[in-house]
Amino acid sequence: MKRKPAAIILSALAAIVLLGALAGCTGEPAELRKPKSTLFIGVDASGSFRSSGHYENALAFLAHYIYGHINELGDLEKPQAMFVASMGGKSMREPKSFHPIHEFEGKEISQIEAELKKWFPPTDIVTDFNPFFHEVARITKERNLVLMPVNIVIITDGIPDSSASGTKAGAQKLYERIDLKPLEYLSRNVTLRLAYVSPKVGEQWRTHVPRQRVRLWTVDADVMKGWKNQLQQGADIREQARFWRWLRDNVDFRIRANKG
Repeated sequence: MKRKPAAIILSALAAIVLLGALAGCTGEPAELRKPKSTLFIGVDASGSFRSSGHYENALAFLAHYIYGHINELGDLEKPQAMFVASMGGKSMREPKSFHPIHEFEGKEISQIEAELKKWFPPTDIVTDFNPFFHEVARITKERNLVLMPVNIVIITDGIPDSSASGTKAGAQKLYERIDLKPLEYLSRNVTLRLAYVSPKVGEQWRTHVPRQRVRLWTVDADVMKGWKNQLQQGADIREQARFWRWLRDNVDFRIRANKG
């Protein structure tokens, strides 16, 4: 039985639509469809973090972290946008410069580390988390980055400053005053990672910092200071598979959505 011309045309159009859909699913490399993210990095350049003995180690790690992401080593993702800024200053609510990704592209790890040391000498008097989070929200909105996941990585001892509050250092109230509200509905996926905190401080953040949708991940200083042990002596940085896997599993660990 012969099919009518209209039926043939409709069948052909349906086939074209189906093929187009299949091409959209499988015809392009996965990395082209993978949503890019925005990466904000905070550097705690306060005296307390310097006194912890982890500051130099943290800047060296951060140089590797930035280099790895920019060059997509070890399956790390290159962010669509990246900004690096200090977490504190000489006084509370001091404005900060957010260095964009362009200032790191094309540089070697040693050059990135040198820039970090120049920009963030450990001379800040206070650690001020809230203005940093407000600036992250402002930049994300102004640059129309709200449709992408937002990742925030901070190297810090995680201890809120008590000098201007009249509250005892380490008190629960200081953690309760950390304001993550600007980040809560900034994007469909906002992850905050703190590296180089103590187990006790990490617990304070998880227990007492108010949050709803922000995903929080902390990495203890004792874990972080071992990152150099993952590097294979004499091997090119692009061949350091064990280190990049360690970084993915311990720092860039994918966190489930907060149920609280």
